[in-house]
Amino acid sequence: MSDVAVSTEYGAFVEDLKQRVREAQLRASLAVNSELILLYWRIGKDILERQKRLGWGAKVIDRLSTDLRRAFPEMKGFSARNLLFMRGFAQAWPDEEIVKQLVSQLPWGHNIRLIQKVADPEVRLWYLRRAVAHGWSRDILVMQIDSELHRRAAAAPTNFDRTLPPPQSDLARQAVKDPYCFDFLTLHQDAMERELEQGLVEHIRDFLLELGVGFSFVGTQVLLKVGDQDFFLDMLFYHLKLRCFVVIELKARAFQPEYAGKLNFYLSAVDDLLRHESDQPTIGLLLCKTKDDVVVEYALRDLKKPIGVARWETKLVESLPEDLEGTLPTVEEFEAELGREPLASQPATKTNEDERP
Repeated sequence: MSDVAVSTEYGAFVEDLKQRVREAQLRASLAVNSELILLYWRIGKDILERQKRLGWGAKVIDRLSTDLRRAFPEMKGFSARNLLFMRGFAQAWPDEEIVKQLVSQLPWGHNIRLIQKVADPEVRLWYLRRAVAHGWSRDILVMQIDSELHRRAAAAPTNFDRTLPPPQSDLARQAVKDPYCFDFLTLHQDAMERELEQGLVEHIRDFLLELGVGFSFVGTQVLLKVGDQDFFLDMLFYHLKLRCFVVIELKARAFQPEYAGKLNFYLSAVDDLLRHESDQPTIGLLLCKTKDDVVVEYALRDLKKPIGVARWETKLVESLPEDLEGTLPTVEEFEAELGREPLASQPATKTNEDERP
């Protein structure tokens, strides 16, 4: 066998071994985390039971912390504060099977945030399932809770049940929400669609995070040539789980029925011009500043293409109140106060196009 063949075979062998080692490390890490979470849950459960049965007070936590840290000096996690978390943890998840199957798949820090921020057991379980399924980091989990994702998920009015087969329609409905929270943007009260679009492109990572798992960005102002005319899609995505294109149209005003008709036209064009034969039907999503759900229902009722309509929300910079307009000094008054010659009377200087604001 030649040296080249040996080198190629050896390189492939090494890469295979590396991958197997990484996978084994991950499994070991998950197993260690699972055992640790179960240990914490059982400690918390035992504390709860003994406090209830024997009437132990709060001081027992401090004593227990001291004894455990003395017995296991190399282990962290036995502070009085963490023991209190263990007790609250067991109280929050009384079913051991749920702890074994789901809760133990999340790191301890995730679990602490869950019991701190979500009091309702059903809502807590909702976030638990999604954190496990999507591999959310602790910060992402907190952000989703703070934005009340459980209230927004699958809340957008759509016609998916009439335009898509059952498996696809269910998945598509779960992929949209209402409203969409764009707090990573700061827009003027009277912002136009292009400002909104530009802001979302500039913060595409945050936008993808808000859209949810599975969305892949294709482009903005995507050209569609239909007949002798050019049309431009605001934003085009591909959903990896739904296996279809998703056209997103942005509106900085209230929903109007004609928006749905135009989006229906875009979806037909994308299906003909961009969609691969193995792709599922293209889905449309209209993001409007406000909407009337009754008007949306009528607008979507007889359309043949799958469309959802949702609101978007963001931090808005309000315009200057009318009663303050005229009370602030002008540029000329500022210049006079500073003892400088007014800008209008200063000689013009040549400015490079790239340097202009």
